[in-house]
Amino acid sequence: MQNHYNLVHRDDDALIDALAREDIAYVPFFPLGGFTPLQSAALETVARRLETTPMQVALTWLLARSPNLLLIPGTSSVAHLEENMVASARELGPLELQELDRIGGTGEPDVDL
Repeated sequence: MQNHYNLVHRDDDALIDALAREDIAYVPFFPLGGFTPLQSAALETVARRLETTPMQVALTWLLARSPNLLLIPGTSSVAHLEENMVASARELGPLELQELDRIGGTGEPDVDL
């Protein structure tokens, strides 16, 4: 299954959970926002605290979201590929997860799509 999904666009939350119960993979497209990268004060704050980039935090959040999510973030450079790969080694703590979950859950007012 593939659909538009990322830290901000969370319409498929229930579907992802249902697919996970059935061991069916879900591939989010535009995991980093697509042509307009994800922007949010909360995302920036968490990234600064973890001393990483907002895009790495967004990918790490997706990896933590559900075990059935398979990420294929597009890139045209080796440098961005290497940056994206770092996200798989990162972990978000409960505080970071809570802050980031609020972005999609409450429609954080400062989110730019």
